[in-house]
This record gives sequence, C-alpha cells and structure tokens, in this order.
Amino acid sequence: MSTIAQQVSDFLATSAPFDSLDEAARDSLLIGAELIYLTQEKAADVKATSAALYLIQSGQYTVKDSFEPKRHVSDGDYFGIHGLLDRQTYPIDIVVESPGLVFKFAALRVAALFDNPHVLGFFQGLQRNDLQNQAALSSSSMWLYKPLGDVLEKLPISTDETTSIQDAAVLMLKHSVSSLLITQQETLVGIVTDRDLRNRVVAKGHDSRLSVSEIMTKAPVQITHQKTVFDALALMTEKNIHHLPIINKQTNAPIGMITATDIVRQQKGNVLFIMGALSKADSLYALTRLSWQLPHYLSSHAKRMGDFDIAGKVLSQATDIMTRKLITFFQQAHGKAPMMFAWLVYGSQAREDQTLGSDQDNGLLLAKSPNQTQAEYFRDMASYVCQGLAKCGIKLCNGNIMASNDALRLPLDKAIDEAKQWIASPTKSAIMHFNIFLDVRCAAGDIDLFRQLQQARQPLLKQSAFLAALARHTNDIAVPLSVFQKFVYEKDTQRKDTIDIKVKAIALVNNIARVYALAGGVQVPSTLARLTALPQQAGLAKKDADNLRDIWLFLNRLRWRHQLDNKATDSCVSIGSLSSIEKHQLKASLKAIERAKQAMVMKFSGGMG
Repeated sequence: MSTIAQQVSDFLATSAPFDSLDEAARDSLLIGAELIYLTQEKAADVKATSAALYLIQSGQYTVKDSFEPKRHVSDGDYFGIHGLLDRQTYPIDIVVESPGLVFKFAALRVAALFDNPHVLGFFQGLQRNDLQNQAALSSSSMWLYKPLGDVLEKLPISTDETTSIQDAAVLMLKHSVSSLLITQQETLVGIVTDRDLRNRVVAKGHDSRLSVSEIMTKAPVQITHQKTVFDALALMTEKNIHHLPIINKQTNAPIGMITATDIVRQQKGNVLFIMGALSKADSLYALTRLSWQLPHYLSSHAKRMGDFDIAGKVLSQATDIMTRKLITFFQQAHGKAPMMFAWLVYGSQAREDQTLGSDQDNGLLLAKSPNQTQAEYFRDMASYVCQGLAKCGIKLCNGNIMASNDALRLPLDKAIDEAKQWIASPTKSAIMHFNIFLDVRCAAGDIDLFRQLQQARQPLLKQSAFLAALARHTNDIAVPLSVFQKFVYEKDTQRKDTIDIKVKAIALVNNIARVYALAGGVQVPSTLARLTALPQQAGLAKKDADNLRDIWLFLNRLRWRHQLDNKATDSCVSIGSLSSIEKHQLKASLKAIERAKQAMVMKFSGGMG
C-alpha cells in the first residue's frame, strides 16, 4: 500500500461512518481515491469533476453542493453527498477560506457501501440535518419516561363506596385483579386490595355484608396520568406500596391502576432500591450514610449510554426524598409547622436533571406573612434542611439561592408581587437573576399552596414583552461553533479541547423549551416533559420539539459519562474523548440548537436579538 493510500486508510478508520466498517470494506474506498491539497486554484477542478464524495481532513471552505443554501465546513465534514444520494449531478461551488487536505472518493465505491444501513442512515441524516443518534428511540432506559397513560392496558376496575364487601370481592374475582378502586360520584376515595380482604375481613371475622368503605384505605396515594413510569416507581418505592391508582389530572376521576408487577413487566430489574432505603432512614446519620452511596451506585450501575438518561431523574428524586426526610426530622424535634408551607426547588432539581456537580436551589413559600415566632421556626427549619442536604452531598449554593436566605422565604402574596416585578422590569441583569426561578416544583409541603402561586403567575409569564426578553437573553449565549463549523473550546481549562456542555448547549435547550412552555401555558418544569407537552399553538413544530428532546438526551449522556468516567463534577467534555460519530452528533446538535434559537428569537422577539 502506498504512503498516500495508507494515510487515507488511517483517516477512514477514525471517521464516521466508515470507522464502523471492517478493513476490507474501507479498503474498497481506496480504489480511485485521491488526496487533494485544496486551494482556490484547485477549486475549479473540483467543480468540473463528476460526482464524488469529499471528506475534509484540514482547511476551511464555503461549499454549495446542492439546491440547499451554501454552508461552511471544516475538518471531519463531508460534501458532495447530496448528488450521490439523489443520483443527480449537482455543480459544486467552493470558496477556499483556508487551504487544506481533502480526500476524494469515487461515487461508485461510496454507493456500493449504501447497502450497509449504518452508512446509508448516516449520510441521509447529514442530508436532512438530523441528529444522528436518535437517542429518544434507542435508549434502553426510555421506558421510564413513558407517560402512565401510555402504559395502561385496560380500564380501571372500580365500584361505589356503598358496594358490599362480598360484592367487591366477587368483582375482583370476576376481573382477576388484586385491587379495586373505590369511588364516590366518580371521584376516587379509597382502594381495597387482596391483603385488605385477608387482614381486615377474614382474619377479623368482619361482616362481609357491610359496605366496602368500612375496610378500604381512605384517601390513597395516587398519581396523575401524565406522570411517567419512573414517577410512579419512585412514589411507590418511597411510600412502600404495591398498588398506585392513576387519576385524570383535570377531573380527578380514576382511569387505571399501576402495580409493582406492571412495572416489572415494563422493565425487569429495578435499579432504584437505594431510594427505598433513603425513605426508611430514621435519622440524619442514616440519611447521610445512604446518600453518599449515590455517586458510587450511579457509577456502578450506569454502564450503557442509555442508562444515563435516568441518572438525573434518580438523583433529583433522591434529593426530594432527602428533603422530605429532613423536614420530618426537624418537625419531630420542634413540632408541627405554625402554618401551611411549600418547599420549592428550582433549576436542575426542579427539572429533574441534577448531576454530580449540582448544588442546592430551593426556597420556602408560606401561606401568609409570619409573625416573629413563626418566622424563627421557618428560618431554623430552612437552615436545618439546607445544612442537612449539604451533609448528604448536595452542596450549598454559591449564589445563596436557598431557603436559608431570608429573601427566599416569602408569603404567597409577596411571591406573586415578585413575579409582577419580573414582568415589569425584564432587564438582562434581572433575567440572569430570576431565570432560575422559572423552573420550579414543590418537593414537600402543601402542593395546593404552590398551585395557587402557579395559577397567579401563569398569565403574567405569558406576556409577550417578557417572552421577548427571555428569547433575547438566550440569544446572547453562543453555541461553541465557529463560522466554519469548528468547535470553539473553553479557555483556561486543564485540557485545551473541552466544551462546557452544560452552559454552551444543554442550558440553551432548557431555555428554548422554557420560553415555548411559558407561551403555551405548560407548567411542568422538566425540559423533556415540556417538549412533549407543548400545545400546537405554542409555535414549536412537533418534529422540532422531538429533535430538541433527542439532542437534550444525547448531550446529557455526554455530560454524565464525563462526570462518572473522570470522577468530575464539571461539565467540560473533552472533544478528544469522543468517538468520530459522537463528534458528528455533537456538531449536528449544536447546529440544530442554533437554528432553534434563531427561530425562537424570530417568533418572540421579531428577530431582534
């Protein structure tokens, strides 16, 4: 093999999609292949040649190789593929911005490899500007993201609370179910299980002619239909229950039941046992001992890329459990809270995408303005919980976005007034401050109090001037790609080829999803849930929302793998650590984020960035 042929072969072995082929298949491309030092003088020769595929090793070029607009390309990029896929001869116009080496492969040799679905799919994805990994479809853990409404296989078996115990048992036998939902005017009021019939009726000699309301579990733990399988699993683990009624969020009517058996059927094997142990912790010492096992547990069990898709959700819901346990410990020592309150979580915990580097972001919502004694109670509780979370490995917030901060313990009326101030003055500095509070969730306390806040804020946060300010703020963050599609690396880092995936990519997707969600009245804080729940009138096409969802999953996979492999808490991913296909995926992701960002600015800000 000649020196040039060997150089081409070596480069192909590290270039997607050819790096997935065996050596013989790659060698077939060497027949008729050329290595060109492409200067502006040579550009005319490329334009005059017949169809071929070009792979850039070095240099920067502006290329038009189809009816699509011209584009900027650099090392690792291809051009000429449109003609091969469309079986047409398109003229190739090239402006050489910086000369370099380009490999040219004969059209027939490349087309012969299109029988390989991986090769064909890769180039078709390039042609469509698609993200190459389709993470949302291929993830081995995506079953956990399924809405509960999607996994229900049959209508709920229910009966009125006046039904006799004997008739209820007959109904369960008839339908071969181990539990029965009990309703009053079509609203869920209780549940009866096989265990209840055994322990509360047979064992105690209870009269089976009495109404089923005598033995039912009243006001059972329940979950709404738009929640996910993971949400159900986490709730059942925390509450130590095996039957969980599913209700319609709007009507509160029961629409089904999910059981432990159903979840096992969805995915054999449960990686969340540690959450059950956290829920049973009876002291701060036990809680901290268990919580410090979480990073080790994740690094031990997250082996495949798909496993990383739920890591953030596992960590966030574990933090929720820790928070509730700490509040319980405090109240056991200091008594019941003097008024209703809601413990709010912001940012990554609210979105359920915490990582090993996430810190605390929380606050307290109070039913009314407290007197001095009440204020001291909540101050002490907030301090205890925040310090307890820090002992559990959830570090204190450097920006003091914590309930222990007096400014973040607000009564409902003042919290609403605060939102009005955001709307009245959405300056750049103000948005940087309150942006984190737009991703919010109630992790403990009175959920109805939180809903009152959300109901009052929703029409305020939909105002066009406010959405325009949020869009402009997002537009100020540039994706880390140069005009010629080369990665732009972080400065002053230990490695010289890193990109902060969190700040320069994931946060942008979060911001884009947030703006459309506010515009569409979607109140869930999770980025994935927002992109799934967006109504048509929100202005983001389903295809674009699905693509952003796929991109978000891919980027978070890279971030989690970096943190676990390097025992790191930052999000600075080394480009050198990525495979060839992942580099293409990342570049495609960043391009798609930029397009989505510009479309958002155009829609909400009239194109004024």
